[in-house]
This record gives sequence, structure tokens and C-alpha cells, in this order.
Amino acid sequence: MFNTPTHAGIVAKLNFSVPEDVKAAFDDAFRGENRSRILSELMREAVEAKQRAQRRVTAIDPLLVLRAQAPRVAATERDAARLHLRGEDA
Repeated sequence: MFNTPTHAGIVAKLNFSVPEDVKAAFDDAFRGENRSRILSELMREAVEAKQRAQRRVTAIDPLLVLRAQAPRVAATERDAARLHLRGEDA
């Protein structure tokens, strides 16, 4: 899915600003580690999370349309049907 140095030989250089306290905390937490690799992994995770969220939106929208078209049922009628299906009706 992603171009990584080990897979595609393609590397992009990024330059962005972050709050100083975030940079300091990141440096402390990942001291001695390959920060480029860590940032790449965090970016991959962010992209995947965004894509999952979009897939959820895409999946739920048709269901919401169907739900809006469904007939309304009174709560008492719904509860009675549940009890009946559970074999608990009086």
C-alpha cells in the first residue's frame, strides 16, 4: 500500500512545524530510535485510521437511508415482540 524505502526505493522529505512541547516529548520518548521510521509508521497509522473512518461512513449511509424508510413501531409493541421471540411472553 505504501512506498517504503525497503519496498519501493522512494523516499520523500517532509518539513513541518510542531509545538515545541510535542517535539520535546517525542524526542524524550524515542531517544536513540530511528525517528524517521517512527514518524513514517505513525503517518501510516493515521492514513489507515482515516481510511477506516471513511469506509464506516460509506457503509453506514445506506443503512441510515433504509432505517429512515422503515415503519415506526411503538416501544410497547417492540418490547412485546422481543419478549415473544425470547419465549417470555405472558
